Amino acid sequence: MKSKIPAILIFSRLIIGFTIIVLSIFKVEDYQVIAIVLLSIGLLTDIFDGIIARHLNISTQKIRRLDSTVDQVFFISAGVATYIQCPEFFSENIYKLIILVGAECLIYIVSFFKFKKEVATHSIGAKIWTLLLFATLIQVILQCQSVLLFNLCFWIGLLTRAEIIAVLLILKKWTNDVPTVYHAIMLRQGKTIKKHKIFNG
Repeated sequence: MKSKIPAILIFSRLIIGFTIIVLSIFKVEDYQVIAIVLLSIGLLTDIFDGIIARHLNISTQKIRRLDSTVDQVFFISAGVATYIQCPEFFSENIYKLIILVGAECLIYIVSFFKFKKEVATHSIGAKIWTLLLFATLIQVILQCQSVLLFNLCFWIGLLTRAEIIAVLLILKKWTNDVPTVYHAIMLRQGKTIKKHKIFNG
């Protein structure tokens, strides 16, 4: 049963993401509070699914790939729900959002073109950006606007997307959990990289 916990946590994010969309569509009372709680739970499942999988020694490529894919669906769901609530924010920032989404799509295009697999690098930069994205979503949900935080999220997002693309181009074969470009270079040279049991196993 323990071995199923990471998968349960991963799939729970799908349920949470779709639930937030439904709640947004029906404009339920206290939506903001409920959405923030659900987003927070989703973020915690994202943190602990990998930690638990590594602790149980079941952090396989399949699990890591599934984790990355579900992460995308989860945040897309959160974005859709937020758009329903605050369309004006998206209208005001449409060009930056298009650029950011385009950069994210480019990562997958590069990965599928080179390795025929989706991205699962789980870089340190990407983890930091996830936290910024989470904080930005919270601010938009509460205020239907975000300036400084959104701009920081935008530029850090572009930088981390560029780093992931660089990692993919450097690697000779598909590899999950590559913390930085430096580690990608080490892997390309045939060296073994040290991974943290908790953060990047």
